[in-house]
Amino acid sequence: MKSRFKKWTEDYGLFLLVVVLLLSVWEWVVRQGFIPSFILPAPSSIWNSLVENRQLLLEQHLPATLKEVLIGFVLSLIGGVIFGVGMHFSRALEKVLYPFLVISQTVPLIAISPIFIMWFGYSIWSKIAVTILTAFFPIVVSTYDGLKTGGEEYRELLLTMGANRWQIFKKVQVPLALPTFFSGLKMSVVYCVVGATIGEWLGASEGLGYFSRRMSGNLQADAVFAAIFLLSLLGIILFLLIGFIERQLLKNKIR
Repeated sequence: MKSRFKKWTEDYGLFLLVVVLLLSVWEWVVRQGFIPSFILPAPSSIWNSLVENRQLLLEQHLPATLKEVLIGFVLSLIGGVIFGVGMHFSRALEKVLYPFLVISQTVPLIAISPIFIMWFGYSIWSKIAVTILTAFFPIVVSTYDGLKTGGEEYRELLLTMGANRWQIFKKVQVPLALPTFFSGLKMSVVYCVVGATIGEWLGASEGLGYFSRRMSGNLQADAVFAAIFLLSLLGIILFLLIGFIERQLLKNKIR
């Protein structure tokens, strides 16, 4: 336990020191009046707002955003894997789908979100649609690129042993694709938080994005930053969770 703690402090001790230093300077600058608190509230004010609004934030708005993020991520994961594997097996499907995937990422979310609101109304599905549009692309690309990565020597070896395409896919291409695939998942889960927040900003009755928009209209900067803090924390936790699953899965694959 001590050795693990020592390793953790060696890896992240400098980072924590920099964070403490930045927060201290931030607090001092605001307290001295160099920056108005309604533009940039002090960290202590943000924390106080978080504590004061904890029931509203943690019981109503955070669960709503988390629900949108998780549903959007799961649907993006299922669809992204299906499309990525499909393009890997079918050259014609790749030629048809890949341009559409690229085009989907060139459309500004702010511009297309009102369309989703017209289609789905102010229900949860308009936010999920924005989330999927944001998170779908990294999963498709990481799945497709991962399956194309290397493994030619193993593939040729299995071919000489009489393996078919499915056996090669399962035994060689999938294991070699996992690192790239999980990199896409970690990007995607963070994008899900961004997509859900944008969807809530443009039309919602609950969620951290909706809360921050409402507080911004009331010029309560400390409450806005409290919501931003929770959104950042949510993204970090989900990113670390995917990283933990990746380490456990790859560890078992190595064994």
